[in-house]
Amino acid sequence: MNTLAILFIVTSSATMGSSAEPTGVWLEELTTPYYEFVDAGYDVTVASVSGGEIPIDERSLGEDAKKEPSVARYFDDKDFQQLIKTTPAANDVDASKYAAVFFPGGHGTMWDYPDNETLADIVTQTLDDDRIVASVCHGPAVLVGLKDKNGDPLVKGKNIAAFTDSEEEAVGLTDKVPFLLETRLRELGANVITVDDFEPHSVVDGNLVTGQNPSSAKAVAADVIKLLKEK
Repeated sequence: MNTLAILFIVTSSATMGSSAEPTGVWLEELTTPYYEFVDAGYDVTVASVSGGEIPIDERSLGEDAKKEPSVARYFDDKDFQQLIKTTPAANDVDASKYAAVFFPGGHGTMWDYPDNETLADIVTQTLDDDRIVASVCHGPAVLVGLKDKNGDPLVKGKNIAAFTDSEEEAVGLTDKVPFLLETRLRELGANVITVDDFEPHSVVDGNLVTGQNPSSAKAVAADVIKLLKEK
């Protein structure tokens, strides 16, 4: 295993379910950790659930978004822009070669992360191999439906951060998502630890690192790097 390699798996959902409302990855949640890892000297592979071009939520491309340094950097990075137009599919990547697997959020994840057999196998195998799984905002939706070796929900008893119900209400999408992520994780037995809406917040539980919202992406990346250095 290349201990300096990190795999990103990003949503391929361009719309909110069967509706025509556009969505995708929240750009900051991809660009911030990507550049944190690259600048720290890690090799980074970006894949997506279905492969091909990654859909970007248009709401994460506005002028306010560009004030975030990693997003501004992305707009000047033609190589990265091209890279996310031609991603391999998750089932075509050998995830066992990576020291960590990172799942960025965005509302698209609420449709193609949960109960996805390919992603479930990647997450469980990564954790079983004492490697790191990280996710941010809606990214922890990838944990929904996963079971441990005893048949219990994988998140049962684990400390988790994720996009909160109050944050979902604040962005006006409570009625658009298939379920409320915080509520679902609690129903599965997770100990969801929250801070004030949209404040940075990262939670580490063993080799599982999760963040609450877009502004948490940098903290999650920092925690992953810290764990990797300790291994």
